[in-house]
Amino acid sequence: MSRLIVISNRVPMPEKNGTAPAGGLAVALQAALEERGGVWMGWSGKSSGTKEPEPLALTERGNITYALTDLTKTDVEEYYHGFANRVLWPICHYRLDLAEYARKEMAGYFRVNRFFAHRLAPLLKPDDIIWVHDYHLIPLAAELRQMGVKNRIGFFLHIPWPPADVLFAMPVHEEIMRGLTHYDLVGFQTDHDLENFRGCLVREGFGNAIGEGLYLSHGRTFKGGFYSIGIETAAFAEFARKAAASVMVRKARQSLEGRDLIIGVDRLDYSKGITQRIDAYESFVSRNPAHQGKVSYLQITPKSRSEVPEYEAMQRTVAEQAGRVNGALGTVDWVPIRYINRSIGRPVLAGLYRLAKVGLVTPLRDGMNLVAKEFVAAQDPEDPGVLVLSRFAGAARELKGALLVNPYDIEGTANAIARALTMGREERIQRWQGMMTHLLEHDVKRWCDDFLADLTAEAENPAPATSDGQG
Repeated sequence: MSRLIVISNRVPMPEKNGTAPAGGLAVALQAALEERGGVWMGWSGKSSGTKEPEPLALTERGNITYALTDLTKTDVEEYYHGFANRVLWPICHYRLDLAEYARKEMAGYFRVNRFFAHRLAPLLKPDDIIWVHDYHLIPLAAELRQMGVKNRIGFFLHIPWPPADVLFAMPVHEEIMRGLTHYDLVGFQTDHDLENFRGCLVREGFGNAIGEGLYLSHGRTFKGGFYSIGIETAAFAEFARKAAASVMVRKARQSLEGRDLIIGVDRLDYSKGITQRIDAYESFVSRNPAHQGKVSYLQITPKSRSEVPEYEAMQRTVAEQAGRVNGALGTVDWVPIRYINRSIGRPVLAGLYRLAKVGLVTPLRDGMNLVAKEFVAAQDPEDPGVLVLSRFAGAARELKGALLVNPYDIEGTANAIARALTMGREERIQRWQGMMTHLLEHDVKRWCDDFLADLTAEAENPAPATSDGQG
């Protein structure tokens, strides 16, 4: 079996006892690396300032070599804070108004990808399978090919892929598209993302679709597929069951004093629709006096990318909005919104999901959104809560038992909250069972196995993505 080489912007280092850090993706990739042996390479998260970074820091853990590199201060600013997060992230989330293009940042993005390629190449063996992750590293295959690397290389995009009219507004869209054609397999979260990619490829003449899941570009044949990422469903369900008895979850239950809990958990990001969600909750409470004082909305929003001005401004906006709603609607013994601006450990989070009557997952655009899947997995089978889910999250393509909403429709979302809170137990169980069955079958290990099976298959015999969202 060939070794597996994983490259991602950041590398979740295992604990000293060898266990993977919290998070299904880290668990799945570490398991695949353990099985095949291999290397996980990426940025250390540290800056070497104005000095050239030291050689790769290599750490052996069992079958896996973790290879970390620092970046210079200029590289971090231009590659990470600049092009990746001020251009690619907003454009892939359909936010042209927030994309700030600067030529030097674009140059920094390609320069760092070249730097990664030069650091990776000496570690490679001829039959290694290479798996590149996410928007930070789109040009990496092209850089490796330029150096003569002939290994099979796959790419998976964890965020949405936009339609042609959105992508083509980016001045360097041709270089980005060309970068993707150097992979042997390009994977997306949903069929919609794959359709958008195909549209970009064909419309601009970068290549042609020559068969189901097969594309031709500049003489190279490569595969495209969609592989909806899952969570470690069974393990997370067990987490939630055990967490129900934890001290923090017991305290949360007591503090609710019999009120129904509505929960939202999001990284602080403009793509998550948090301000629209608070507006919808305010509309629900205002128009349903019978629920006033009988519900509590907990919004957990850890800080994110506070070095980027848009995120710092958003942090203030959300805090002010929650404060305004509490001031307008709250009473001496009732705070309508509890807003927490820090991370909470996954075991406690699992217990809070299980406690909640409603999960509000309403991003304006999201590649998948694993919070939606975690909320479903955490529920009590005998008395499950209801998932209110944005139709613009990738998870909406799979979780058919959710109440789908348009997050831009404030009143429509408010109505869905009201419906979720009053839904009968029988309907809740029926909706939950269908979603849970799907998540148990399509967990993160299945996602990992499906992608690697397609990547390692011979190019002449591609395995196209199937209609159920898996490769």
